[in-house]
Order: sequence, then structure tokens, then C-alpha cells
Amino acid sequence: MCGILGQINVNQPIIKSAFEAMRDTMPYRGPDSSGIWFDKEKKIGLAHLRLSILDPTPAGRQPREEVAHNCVISYNGEVYNYLEIRAVLETKGYTFETGSDTEVVLKAYIEYDVDCLQHFNGMFAIAIWDGNKNELFLARDRLGIKPLYYLQNDDKFIFASETKAILKGLDEKPALNVQLIDSYMSFGYIPGENTLHQGIKRLMPGHYAVLKCEEVTENKLTITQYWDLKFNNSSSQDKGFDYYVDGSKKLLESAIDLRLRSDVPLGIFLSGGIDSSAVVGLLADRVEEPLKTFSIGYDFGKGFDETPYAQIIADKFKTDHHEIKITPTQFKEFIPEYIALMDEPVTEAAAISLFFVAKLAKEKVTVALSGEGSDEIFAGYDLYQYMNVLDKYRAIVGQTGSNFFAGIAHKVSKYLTMATLPIEKRYKGMSTYPEHEKEALYKAEFKSEIESKNQVSSRNYTESLFVKTKNEDTLSKMLYFDTKTWLVDDLLIKADRMSMAASLELRVPFLDYRLVEFAATIPSKHKIKKGEGKYPLKKMMEGILPNDIIYRKKMGFPTPLKLMFQNELRGYAENLLLSDETKLLQFFKKCRIEKLIEEHNNDKFDHHKTLWQLVVLEEWLRRNTD
Repeated sequence: MCGILGQINVNQPIIKSAFEAMRDTMPYRGPDSSGIWFDKEKKIGLAHLRLSILDPTPAGRQPREEVAHNCVISYNGEVYNYLEIRAVLETKGYTFETGSDTEVVLKAYIEYDVDCLQHFNGMFAIAIWDGNKNELFLARDRLGIKPLYYLQNDDKFIFASETKAILKGLDEKPALNVQLIDSYMSFGYIPGENTLHQGIKRLMPGHYAVLKCEEVTENKLTITQYWDLKFNNSSSQDKGFDYYVDGSKKLLESAIDLRLRSDVPLGIFLSGGIDSSAVVGLLADRVEEPLKTFSIGYDFGKGFDETPYAQIIADKFKTDHHEIKITPTQFKEFIPEYIALMDEPVTEAAAISLFFVAKLAKEKVTVALSGEGSDEIFAGYDLYQYMNVLDKYRAIVGQTGSNFFAGIAHKVSKYLTMATLPIEKRYKGMSTYPEHEKEALYKAEFKSEIESKNQVSSRNYTESLFVKTKNEDTLSKMLYFDTKTWLVDDLLIKADRMSMAASLELRVPFLDYRLVEFAATIPSKHKIKKGEGKYPLKKMMEGILPNDIIYRKKMGFPTPLKLMFQNELRGYAENLLLSDETKLLQFFKKCRIEKLIEEHNNDKFDHHKTLWQLVVLEEWLRRNTD
């Protein structure tokens, strides 16, 4: 796990000190060593920050150059099956100087060209300068576990693991993509390739880019999708529930085995939920020494503390268990650092908990496993079941039902009226905010601006996701949507930034692409049964985990924001959101923000989600705009 950076200038040579300053904006991504490579004219540069995991000797440093083939690599992540790929390459005459996967990745590219990506099982952001072709090859892993951003203008092309490194290389801050504030207010993050910084884009998961460098112009950058998720799960192909349970277990065990490959100590984030507990339960017999496990909680009572459940698993499997409790004061004081580390506004309060548990883990290990991704592949969220129920209502009431339901009590009517809408219109993912609430915030001029035709928007991207799954059932449509949005642009960006901030590598076995693809073949009727989501995983773990753990209600790093906004965060939020310096007031009505705060403080309504959303955006705007 590392940080990467690259720059290609059209005319002027790259200034070494400026390039180093760009690299050093993210030192936590690679505290063990750093390196830089330039071509002879210093118009092409690659940089690297190293967190040593495999072959921690100096031989594993990057950027790595293969002089005989005129190729150089700067690479972030892990290709877990590198030993198998290496063995095949050796039969083709390749020899290896190191024990690292970096050398394997580079020589796989030399052998297979862009098709090397089909051989890799891992999490990665890869940059290779191919001097023979005079082109740059960039690639991101299938699910988007590792980030990769880029910017292209008339003078230069820059890519990096984090946007702060790109921003450091610009003469002035980019303008805002104002339309994307609306996307952020809808989702709590920004889905798709664009960011709030005009010109800075994400290379999307499962894509690679090739920049041909005769000239750095827009039409010379080509982006290609090399992987997508397909749901071959029709009832006519049903192989039986037991087949899917057994197949999932074998693949999960294989994924865990691959992710044990490390030359440094390894541990597990343990929440006490089924996902992380399953990783512990399946891994415990595979190691000789006790597993190191790490948990976190708040001192706000049972509703915000999963550590007792984690302790049950730790005791059962005799792990070397460590836990930490954080206070509201620690949470509040970390908010500015959270904004700086995340780079993008993401309303994932649990990310702060993740940072503190990663920091705890770093005292003992350098690599940790987590249960991220299980809900998106096995349908673990309750919302999936609610939406399926609405589909049944829709089949009964049809499009005309909204008039009937309009006369019913508001709380019931809201959900039943939704039933008159197709899934494409009513489902916006796991982290969504009511349209009427955000529009009540908007100033008229801001609303007009975001509705203008020439604005960058996430809408085309999110709508395209449903086009791709138009022939799938409702559950598959939702799982695909969340895999392409919520998972990558909220959960995985959180996991990357907060673990890297502690210089810790986080591995996610549930997102092994083989398991993800297999789960997509499981008929939806097997994923949710008897009111239980993630049913194959739960049945798989019976006899391994206690049933009280398997079937308890999901909590997921619970954060007491409602209480904190009425207490420890109250003055902070008021000062931040209602001062003369508040940047949000360019777009939002001050009177509406005042009302949200007042209603929340008086317990009239629970507005903690919207208040947190506004706090994150305001802190981001103050840091990233003039």
C-alpha cells in the first residue's frame, strides 16, 4: 500500500523540488521510503511513497525501471496472486530480482500488455511509462478499492493517489463544479468520474487509460472499461441454495488465504457483526499464533458500542484483542483533519471511528483485514427488503395509486406513494437524502445555476447504471447501483483514506472479484430469505459463529451524531454554519439552516444527517476554495 504520482509536461521540464512537494502532500501513504524517476528531458516524472508489505528490502523500492524494456512503474496496492503469475512468467523466460509483486506486475505488462489486468487478483492503482510506445498506462482495480485521480490541461497531465497532490502542482485552485454540490446533497458523496474540482477526475473502477504522448491533448487520452459486474442469476439457472453456500464459502476462504500473503504483521478489524466475525472465524484455524483483533466504540450506551459483541468473538477464537473508546471531544477535534485526509466531501461519520481503530491497530500490525463489501454482494441492508416490498405494492396499485395514497397519513403515504414509482426513479442508493429537504435549503439563484444545461452532473452516470441492468430483477439493480456508487465513492474511499492516514494497509476479502462475480450468479430469492438479508453468508457461518452474532441486527460503526449535535457539537455547528464567513450561504438559505439547528436542538425533528452533511461541506469549502 503506497502513494503514487506522475506528471507529463508538454513543453517545460518538471521542476524536481515542486514535484517532490506534490509527492510529500501525502507522506502517511508511504513512510518507509520514497522515490522519483524522470526521463532524460525531465518532461515525464513518476514518484512513489512506500509502505513496505512484500519484500521490505531496498530492492522493492519504486519507481522500478526495466531498462531492457524501457518501462517504469509506480504502483499502489497488492496483486495477491503474484506468486502464481510469477511462476507462469518464469516458464516464459522471465527472471526476477526481488520478492515483490511490483516486479511481477511490470513484467506481466511487458508480456501481456493491457491484458495483464485480466491476470491480476488484487487492489491496485498502476502507472507504467512505456518508453517504446511513448505512452502512459494507468489502471485501477475492478471494484475501486484503490483510488486514482488525474487532471489534463494544455500544459500538463498529472495523476495521483489523492487530489491534494494534484492541487499542489497547480498555479491556482480549480473552480468548483457547482452542479456537483447538488449531487453531494443527494447522496452524501459524489458518484461518478467528476469531483468538485473542475478538471480533476477519477479513473473509474475496472478501467484503464492510455495517454499517447506525441502531444498531450484531450483526444490522445483513451479510457477503456476492462471489467464489469454481470448478474447471471435467473431462476432458470438456479443450482440450488446449498450450491451457492458451498461455492461462496470456498471462494471466501480462498480470498482470505491470498490476503494472508505479507512480510509484516497482520490483524483484523472486528466489529462483532457477522462480516468481520466471519473473517475471524474462517481465519483462526489458518494461523499458528493468536489473531490480533481491534475494535472501537463510543461511551454512549449499548446503541453506540459494539465492543461487547466483538469480545464474544475474541473470546471464542482466543484472539489477541485490543479495543479503544473515543469521546465526542476527540471526534470534534478530528473533524478538520478528517476533511483534509478525505480530499473529497463524504458524509461518512464512521470514517472517524475507522481512523482511530486503524491508529490503534498500527501499534501492533501493518496490515489489517475487514468485512467491507459483504452487504453489497450478499444483500445485507434492510433497505433492499423495503424496496422489494414496495415493488409488490406497485404491482397492485400501479401508477394511479398515488392519488389514493395521498389521502393517507403522511408517514404511511410517503412510502406507499413511492410504490407507484419504478425502481429506477425511487432508488438512489444506501446514503440518500430527501429531495424536499435539500430543495428547501437552496437559494433560487443556486437552483437556477444547477439546472442550467452546461453544468457537470452525476445524473447521467447514475441513470446509466439502471440502463445497464434494465433486464435484471429489482434486487440485482440495487446491488449493481450500490456497487458502482455507495461502495466505491463512500465506503472504499473512507477505508483507503482512514487506513492510509495511519500508514496501515487494509485488505477486503469479500471484494475478491471471484467472490463478487460468483455472488452475482446467486438468484435473488436465495440472498434474502425469511426476512434475513445475506442469507447465504449467515447459513455458511452457522456452526462456526454463535447464532446471536449471526442473526443480530446490523450496527456498522454506529456514531452518536444526534446526541453530539445537541451537546458537544452544538456550538461548533452554529458557529461554522451561521457565521459571516460561512461559504455555504452562497448556495443555501441561512434561515433554513437556522431552522434545522433549532428543530434538532429542541428534539422536534432529528436533522443530524443533514447537519453533518452541511458541516462536512462547509469545512471542505473553507479548505478548498478562496
